[in-house]
Amino acid sequence: MPREALLPTAEDTREWGARLAGVLAEGDLVVLAGGLGAGKTTLTQGLAEGLQVRGPITSPTFVIARVHPSLVGGPDLVHVDAYRLGGVAELDDLDLDASLDEAVTVVEWGHGLAEGLAEDYLEITLQGDPARVVRVCAHGERWARPEAAAALDTLASLA
Repeated sequence: MPREALLPTAEDTREWGARLAGVLAEGDLVVLAGGLGAGKTTLTQGLAEGLQVRGPITSPTFVIARVHPSLVGGPDLVHVDAYRLGGVAELDDLDLDASLDEAVTVVEWGHGLAEGLAEDYLEITLQGDPARVVRVCAHGERWARPEAAAALDTLASLA
């Protein structure tokens, strides 16, 4: 069941991302979708703040992927921008599955490409600029568990 929240400002998007980080654990995959300027990198900045990883968090468009190590012994953040990738084969070439179990992996522009990386993942779609609507679709057994589903419901209600 999709969950939606309204995020009126970029700061609200960052704060929501920081709260989302509290729900995530190592091995989690987050697939971000939305047009240019919809807030994918802004949301990832909030995730990074919540996960307490080394920054700065910028769009990895030209380097494709960046690893941001944890500063507190938590999971690293792997931040991927799939915009310039030509398909699933090029995503496979990044060898993300090598770190998938140990990190929180966020794939911008990942819709249609990154879902195959894990059975359990969150697909988050952002629309609007500057006010954004964020829609969260949870996939897999991990997110169907009552405690995970409740955490996502709470997160949607806090926006």
